[in-house]
Amino acid sequence: MASLTSAKRLVVKIGSALLVDKISGDLRADWLHGLAQDVAWLTAAGTQVVLVSSGSIALGRGVLKLPKTELALEQSQAAAAVGQIRLARAYEEALAPHSITTAQILMTLEDTRDRRRYLNSRATFEQLLSLGVVPIVNENDTVATDEIRFGDNDRLAAQIAATIGADQLALLSDVDGFYSANPTDDPTAKRYDVIDQITPQIEAMAGDAGSGLSKGGMKTKIMAAKTATAAGCAMVISEGSGLRPLTALENGANCTWFTATLDPQIARKRWIAAMKPQGSLTLDSGAAKALLNGNSLLPAGVHAVSGGFQRGDPVALLDPDGNQLGLGLSRYTAAEAQAIKGHQSAEIESLLGYSGRAALVHRDDMAL
Repeated sequence: MASLTSAKRLVVKIGSALLVDKISGDLRADWLHGLAQDVAWLTAAGTQVVLVSSGSIALGRGVLKLPKTELALEQSQAAAAVGQIRLARAYEEALAPHSITTAQILMTLEDTRDRRRYLNSRATFEQLLSLGVVPIVNENDTVATDEIRFGDNDRLAAQIAATIGADQLALLSDVDGFYSANPTDDPTAKRYDVIDQITPQIEAMAGDAGSGLSKGGMKTKIMAAKTATAAGCAMVISEGSGLRPLTALENGANCTWFTATLDPQIARKRWIAAMKPQGSLTLDSGAAKALLNGNSLLPAGVHAVSGGFQRGDPVALLDPDGNQLGLGLSRYTAAEAQAIKGHQSAEIESLLGYSGRAALVHRDDMAL
């Protein structure tokens, strides 16, 4: 079994049923403070933690006294708008006593699928984590529609784990693992401790069970596991209603681990390497050597630009003789790259009229 303290980066997804009392609609403050203690313990051990939290709609529903039946779309969006601000404040107040700074990031699945948004979000996460901040991610349910209808926070958490190169993802839920059938309906259902491969048989076992507050079921968790493990991130499903859910998981609570066979960085490099380049950057000999030594590509090292690529598109990285060294995701459009090629990073603002990123292709965004 994996240990949470061994993770360099851990994404924790928190289900609505854990955070919000099903009867009263109020925040479970004691539970949240217990979670905050767990986060403080992990960060003190050197693990960078990102929290992906459901609960804004459930919390806003209680504040607005909306019915506990299925809400209309505009009611869900209104509840999310009211709940988001309370949810962010609750996390801030729970973690502040542990000297942990929090940040709120509102996202949808589209923010991780679009390469331009992907690069922006990745850079933001990297900066926050480097500063010791714990990001609190919530689906932007006030404007999203598909996410409200299908409850994709499990998948959103998995895509965030892939985006930031996390090595572990913990889904805290109202079930204590993955079963061969719904244990509520079938007393003979078997819980799996470890799943090394998500086979069609495993997928067929996933049902649509969910609580009255949460929208997701086991199918979304299997989809999340496929995304996470393909990105080199191990995933665990655990029942999290206890006051110290991550401590309980570390101490051997019932759960199911989905193993990953690749390191997150290797998986990411393979993902980039499989892309079709939309253009190319020809480097001088110094830049080519710097890339092979593990450095980022700066504008000064680019000799020529070709293609009509956009920011976030894959480009071929060529040595002075035209040999391809690898692929990378460009942080600039082709026109911008043409304008800044051969120049120092300090000159970018004067050339483009705005301050940009120092690297044209960051070393984390290339596969050689």
